[in-house]
Amino acid sequence: MLLWPDMFYRTFRREAASVLFKAAVTILTVIFFISFIESYYSYEQISDGSCNIAVMPVEGIILPFVDYDEYELVTTPGFVRDFIATSEQDPNILGLLVEVNSPGGAPVASEQIANLIHESTLPSISIIGDIGASGGYLAAAGANRIIASPMSDVGSIGVTMSYTEQSKKNEEEGITFVPLSTGEFKDAGSPEKPLTEAERARFEADLEVILTEFIKSIAFYRNTTEDAIRAFADGGSMPGVRAKEVGLVDELGGRKAAREAFSATLGIAATDLTFCEYEPLEFFY
Repeated sequence: MLLWPDMFYRTFRREAASVLFKAAVTILTVIFFISFIESYYSYEQISDGSCNIAVMPVEGIILPFVDYDEYELVTTPGFVRDFIATSEQDPNILGLLVEVNSPGGAPVASEQIANLIHESTLPSISIIGDIGASGGYLAAAGANRIIASPMSDVGSIGVTMSYTEQSKKNEEEGITFVPLSTGEFKDAGSPEKPLTEAERARFEADLEVILTEFIKSIAFYRNTTEDAIRAFADGGSMPGVRAKEVGLVDELGGRKAAREAFSATLGIAATDLTFCEYEPLEFFY
């Protein structure tokens, strides 16, 4: 009888220690997981102290998010937002170099990227490489200055929603499209049926609205008139040389021209400017 309290006390201590150990492991696991998530969800400092111009790629298709299996290379507003925010918080970074190689993509995502670049507190210069077309050109236009290679493919100011209509193929294969919808235009644009005249008129009117907004945005970023931009808004692109002649880009060249432009803007010798080559984390984007 006298041993029972002592045995109970020792058992209690062992159980308490076990509970505390498990709690400690749980807390440490949670802390580790949070740190792991934060390390991927936010970018590290852009500069290691040896460079001072952040290089941000705008490459591939521009889309609102990455989860599109058919596109291997995608730029999203989320990536651009985080990159610029990190660059602005980095005391070593003096400017933002936007390297564009994009044929465009979603109109809203392209406009968001252009606006993020335009609103940045850092001086910005965009370089168009092989292609800066449609939404890619809009993104480039958000920078304070646009530089393009003489051989770049620039412009393509226009909007498209063209698609392949396969109703005749279905008919030949004995496939019948059964329309079941609540409105006249709910099935509009389905590749399984011919486009009606009313649907075409509706789509073309919508495309004109988007084109007008596209032109308005570029005119704003380029500090010119909408009429001046509309003159080249035929959907076609042009080499960098011609784009310079008509005012769609400011200068011909590449990184050397960008370095000299940053030098003039910042009042710093070009030899003191170094580009930060940056590989973005893509865990959540």
